[in-house]
Amino acid sequence: MSKFIQLSNRTAETKSNLNVARKLGRIPAVLYGINKDTLSLEVNEKELLDVLKTNPRAILQAKLSDNTAVPVVVQDIQKDSMSGKVLHIDFQHVNMNISMDSKVTIHFAGEAAGIKAGGSLQVEIYEVEVRCMPGDLPTSMEVDISGLAIGDQLLVSDLIFQNGVEVLTDPSTVMIQIKTVHEEEAEEPAATPA
Repeated sequence: MSKFIQLSNRTAETKSNLNVARKLGRIPAVLYGINKDTLSLEVNEKELLDVLKTNPRAILQAKLSDNTAVPVVVQDIQKDSMSGKVLHIDFQHVNMNISMDSKVTIHFAGEAAGIKAGGSLQVEIYEVEVRCMPGDLPTSMEVDISGLAIGDQLLVSDLIFQNGVEVLTDPSTVMIQIKTVHEEEAEEPAATPA
């Protein structure tokens, strides 16, 4: 939780003023939480993108305009469907003394033996939902797939987290599998003649 992000009081409220703020690199944001007032804020776009690039699920220390620092997590990001630019972001207060639900990104490392043998890699999910104390929340998890042969798969139940992290995603969910090229072709719907 070493990452700091500056959240400033929002100066613009009208749609046109918000668009001007976005062009100047200030993204509108809100901060809310249980038994907390909802605050209309803004965040520096470059600072925000740096944080999202390294770990979008990290617990951050948000510096507010009154110089207080509070633990927060990114709860929702609204993006422009055409450009992909961030339009708005929701931050949520984190109570460090109460367990929380979040998602952990899974990084698949290594080259599967099944790929070298001509198989095809199919990733089903890139993240799992977990419940833990905020201080125990993993930033991500790396899973070595080099031992997977054609026909092998990894399930959520194969993940081993540290003590105190409860996995909420169904344990029988397939995360990744190595298929033969024939299986992959059979799954694609046949083209209908025009």
